[in-house]
Amino acid sequence: MTEQELLDPARVPSRAGVLRAAEKVAALLPMTPLLPLEIDGHTIWCKAEMLQPVGAFKIRGAWHRLTDLDEGQRARGVIGVSSGNHAQGVAWAAKRLGIAATIVMPSNAPRGKLEATRALGAEIILYDRATENRDEIAAGLVAQSGGTLVHAYGDPWVIEGQGTLGIEALAQIEARIGRGPDRIVACCGGGGLTAGLALACPDVEIFIAEPEGWDDVLNSLAAGEIMSVKDMRFPTDCDALQTPRTFPINFAVLRERVSGGAAVTAAEVGAAMRLAFERLHLVVEPGGAAALAAVLSGKIAVTDATVVTLSGGNVDRETFVRMIGS
Repeated sequence: MTEQELLDPARVPSRAGVLRAAEKVAALLPMTPLLPLEIDGHTIWCKAEMLQPVGAFKIRGAWHRLTDLDEGQRARGVIGVSSGNHAQGVAWAAKRLGIAATIVMPSNAPRGKLEATRALGAEIILYDRATENRDEIAAGLVAQSGGTLVHAYGDPWVIEGQGTLGIEALAQIEARIGRGPDRIVACCGGGGLTAGLALACPDVEIFIAEPEGWDDVLNSLAAGEIMSVKDMRFPTDCDALQTPRTFPINFAVLRERVSGGAAVTAAEVGAAMRLAFERLHLVVEPGGAAALAAVLSGKIAVTDATVVTLSGGNVDRETFVRMIGS
């Protein structure tokens, strides 16, 4: 049985689910800031998700998913797959709720993400991103333990939880400029955040940014069917966005709602990280800077009511210095 087959096909993410998740997240965490940034005569609005307790937006979906588990499910624990940010979100939520968590993570995940996940009490199972299938590994662990799979993006609860970022942004930008956003540019890996934002903000245009070589969602939208990453060995510093393919539950939303997008280069990502550091005084990881990179490069146009996700800040010092200096 594959990881995808373990997901509940009867559970479809919805805006009502996003609103329910938003109530749970609001009771747990303060809103992350929505910061103005002047770009080519426009003021864009940057959602600073690196200021979450785990340094990324992933805490949203993890909390929504784990708090909906019943007592029996909690007793059997949870299994996750992650490059590092979802791992920390699941581990953080599991620790707070007293649930055992096991996370399947690539052996080449950033050291800081591995250490932070272990520090939160999760067990880590390492795999080779290029030669092994994390879906199969996770499915085997679920079969052995009876635990609940908490997928990084292909889970309806996770999608709804990530969409709470959009609910916050709607209220924040309305308070700042007197109207809602007309465009959201989001960093995209497997499509959990993007699908959640699309559900949360049905009247807003959605644009996505992926790293060069890992732009499988853009390729899938162009082809009209799910396409896998062509080369799993293609080098990128955007580890948070290194997903092999999107899932049908995500693609069903994305194909109806995504208006466009762009693949960004390493140099463009580095420039976005440097700008965020110099002008917003924020440390953004490469994958978390992809949306800003697409805007700065001119690949995605903006308006004065555009929200841009800065989706994470979990980056080691050496990588950060190298990227902003490139």
